[in-house]
This record gives sequence, C-alpha cells and structure tokens, in this order.
Amino acid sequence: MENFGTGITNGSRGTVNAWHFYYALFFVVTVLCGKLVVALVAP
Repeated sequence: MENFGTGITNGSRGTVNAWHFYYALFFVVTVLCGKLVVALVAP
C-alpha cells in the first residue's frame, strides 16, 4: 500500500476517494444490518 498514491492523477484521485467512501459506507451498513439480524434472532 506504500506505492498506492504514486502515479495517480488528480482526476482519478477523486474517483479513488469516492470508491473508498462507498466501500466504507457499504461496510458500515453491512455491520449494522448484521447486528440488527443478530438482535432479532437472539431471544
């Protein structure tokens, strides 16, 4: 991951940031849904 930022133009940098944002958002939603399912299944 050290060389991840090298050779990336400013145009694609926004796309990478957006991708990380949506990935993080998807991860948070998945964790919250998982906890919700566990809460509903648990007695």
